[in-house]
Amino acid sequence: MIPIPQRILLATTPVSFRNSIDGLAAIVETQLKEKALSGTLFVFRNRTGNALKLLYWSHGGFLLIYKKLERGCFHIPTAEADRKTLTHAEILAILEGIDLQHAHRLKRWNPEK
Repeated sequence: MIPIPQRILLATTPVSFRNSIDGLAAIVETQLKEKALSGTLFVFRNRTGNALKLLYWSHGGFLLIYKKLERGCFHIPTAEADRKTLTHAEILAILEGIDLQHAHRLKRWNPEK
């Protein structure tokens, strides 16, 4: 049971996966200038792009999720900054191996206010 975070932030610069919870929390604080205890889900990738680590603070402790692909790489959206905000649907798609750069969002109708 993983809580749904308020915000999902993808670090676009690869990190060393020798880092565990404390090392990733330090990267959040020093490089991304974010609060590791904020309730944001932080997503990190390794240099080769075949692994992701997700770091989340929940109810008095960190939750670390690690997914490594045996074949292929994750298709990470490009960003001009050192981070990219993702939606819940986007992170699920990335974890399922969907390339978001070739996916398109359908136009939706909303009533005028």
